[in-house]
Amino acid sequence: MEKFQENTADLSVIKANLQNKNWLVACLCAAWCDTCGAYRQQFDLLQLQHPDKCFAWIDIEDQADLVDAVDIENFPTILIQHEENIIFFGTMLPDAGQVHRLLMSFEDGLKNQLEQGIKMHNPSLTQDVPATWNLRQLILNSD
Repeated sequence: MEKFQENTADLSVIKANLQNKNWLVACLCAAWCDTCGAYRQQFDLLQLQHPDKCFAWIDIEDQADLVDAVDIENFPTILIQHEENIIFFGTMLPDAGQVHRLLMSFEDGLKNQLEQGIKMHNPSLTQDVPATWNLRQLILNSD
């Protein structure tokens, strides 16, 4: 069976996909960023290794209403969110392998914490995130 690759930049596809998945993996970039352009295919293909997660390519200018509350200064900036919890938010090298390893680590950590009845906390945030900012909810509530 051939795996299907979703359009990670179409907000309506992202919204529909996100309704059925607990994980959001978003790359916050800009169309003018050459590094982002070179990284895009790697990021899109990464979703084939993680079909249980929603992948989103968010252009900070085209979809500014989603990211107005945060300052994106460097690219690519990766957000990993499980349900309502932002687990990681920060700039990373444009290497899908690093994001893959990070996802596997967080997934294993979450599984262990759930087995022990511990709520996941202590996110890895390399950038400030307002306590009320929730990209998942902003996408789900978008028109």
